[in-house]
Amino acid sequence: MKVLGLIAAAVVTALACPASAFEISSPAVGADGTIPAKHTANTFGCTGENISLPLVWKDVPADAKSLALTMYDPDAPTGSGFWHWLIVNLPPSVTSLDEGVGEPGNAKLPEGSVQARGDAGFAGYMGPCPPEGDPPHRYIFTIFAVKTDKLDIDENTSGAVVGFNLHFNTIDKASVTYTYGR
Repeated sequence: MKVLGLIAAAVVTALACPASAFEISSPAVGADGTIPAKHTANTFGCTGENISLPLVWKDVPADAKSLALTMYDPDAPTGSGFWHWLIVNLPPSVTSLDEGVGEPGNAKLPEGSVQARGDAGFAGYMGPCPPEGDPPHRYIFTIFAVKTDKLDIDENTSGAVVGFNLHFNTIDKASVTYTYGR
């Protein structure tokens, strides 16, 4: 009887507290989830335009004091994945990023936001470029609702350090996974 009571309480709690509607997506990616070629890298043998995807998100938690965005490839043949793009200190009122804002040093980023150094060695967007012959890689775009106004991150901070800071300061997060192969 006690177990049934606990199960009933869990069901009532789940119904009373619906899952977060916090979501992220890109209007540039079609229903098949494949990242368009122009958003792929123009290095390491790839010939894309390296233009960052436009991204939109909704239902940011009300208690977020800032936002962060990451793009990560868990399938990269590195043993630890590959950080393609990291932005921190986005104002919580921002609900989108325009196509192309990931260019290193881009003044079109929202005021106060900072692009950190990805695994390509620079602060800015690096599009997908999986090795030829690999199955399509997954690219996980995550928007984080952060409980502090500012993370102490600059353009030389690594993806691992950004991740460490986010681990201790995230209220909620939303992710979408897209793919690209060549």
